[in-house]
Amino acid sequence: MKNIVIFGAPGSGKGTQSDKIIAEFGVAHISTGDVLRAEIKAGTELGKTASGYINEGKLVPDSLIIDMLASTLDSKGKDIPGVIFDGFPRTIAQAEALDKMLEERGEKVSTVIGLEVDDEELIKRIIARGKTSGRADDNEKTAKKRLDTYYSQTLPLKDFYIAQGKYAKINGVGSIDDIYAAISKAIKEA
Repeated sequence: MKNIVIFGAPGSGKGTQSDKIIAEFGVAHISTGDVLRAEIKAGTELGKTASGYINEGKLVPDSLIIDMLASTLDSKGKDIPGVIFDGFPRTIAQAEALDKMLEERGEKVSTVIGLEVDDEELIKRIIARGKTSGRADDNEKTAKKRLDTYYSQTLPLKDFYIAQGKYAKINGVGSIDDIYAAISKAIKEA
């Protein structure tokens, strides 16, 4: 199986590029953000708890994310060609938990696609997305908090995956198709 982590700051294009990866490689998509937003919309206890963290630009606690991920992954079945993890892991503890969970299933992370975009472009994208997405967290104030959280808690994952030889640095600025061409090449070489 090809198990892919798509990695990058909020607004780096993870969702957009995930759609293209799914179309080409036929992998299942697990977006923690989408799952959390669905839980929030449904008003579940997980959704209510997660909403408080998200609205403050903070990360949802690992235990909630990991339990949700394991359940979602198991629900996909064993006949899929792989999975793309979008928005997970976000911390080294989550990455270690993901490695352990996959190992228990005889699997591993194949490659990590690292979308690299400068802050000015990220904030511009998030604000533009907020005009059409309806997401309450797509505003400048929350975007800056989310970027601060990304740099302090999530960016260390880059070195974690570089050390494993799994990190593929991708310039996340340019046309969607040009960015995807680099991503597709990196996945095929993994």
